[in-house]
Amino acid sequence: MASMMSSSSPNFYNHMNNNNSLILNTKVSRINCFISSSNNNNSDEKQHQVSRREIILRSSELALLGAIFHFSGSKPNYLGVQKNPPALALCPATNKCISTSENISDIVHYAPPWNYNPKEGRGSKKPVSKEVAMEELLEVIKTTKPDNFTPRVVEKKDDYIRVEYESPILGFVDDVEFWFPPGKKPLVQYRSASRIGFGFDANRKRVKALRLALEKKGWASEDDF
Repeated sequence: MASMMSSSSPNFYNHMNNNNSLILNTKVSRINCFISSSNNNNSDEKQHQVSRREIILRSSELALLGAIFHFSGSKPNYLGVQKNPPALALCPATNKCISTSENISDIVHYAPPWNYNPKEGRGSKKPVSKEVAMEELLEVIKTTKPDNFTPRVVEKKDDYIRVEYESPILGFVDDVEFWFPPGKKPLVQYRSASRIGFGFDANRKRVKALRLALEKKGWASEDDF
C-alpha cells in the first residue's frame, strides 16, 4: 500500500499547483469508473472484482481530495420563508432537493409536512405547544446524523430553523430548513437541498431519519414518505 501511494503522490502534487480542477475531474472520473465497474460486474464477477487494496486506495484518494478541496459551496441567497405566498423555496431543476412547498404530483421533489400534534396520537390526548415542538425538533436534529453528516444550526427564529449538514469526507454542505407556519394547524414545513454533490439521495434519507426519530416523540407525517 505504501509503495502504491508513494509512486502516485509525486505526479499528483506536481500537477496540483498548476491545475487543481484537472486533478479533481480526473479523480472524480476514476471514482465514478470504480463505482460503475462495481455495479456492473455480475456477468464476469471474477474478472472485474476489485481487490480490497484497490478499495482502500480509492478511499485514500477521496480523503486526500477532501483535505485539499473543501466542497462547501455557497449559501443560496433565496433561502428562508418566501413572501408571496408564504412558504419555503421551491427546488431547482435537479434531483438533489426535496421540499414541502412542491406540488404533491412532483414525485421527485415533493415531501409531505409533519404534524407535531397528530389527531390519532397525542393531539387528541396531550398536545404540545409550538415552543415545545421546536425544542423536540432541535434535539432530534442534533442527535440524528444519517450518513454521518454533521448538523450545525446556523439560524433559529421563533418559527424557523436553518441547519447546514456537512459530509464527513469532502465537506459537501446541504441546507435544511424547517418552518412552523402561522395558523391553528400544528404543521412543520421543511426543505432539504444539496449545494453540490453526487446526488446519492441524501436529502430523502435525512428527512426520513429525522421523521422516524420525531415519531418516537409523538409526531407524524401528513402522508406516507
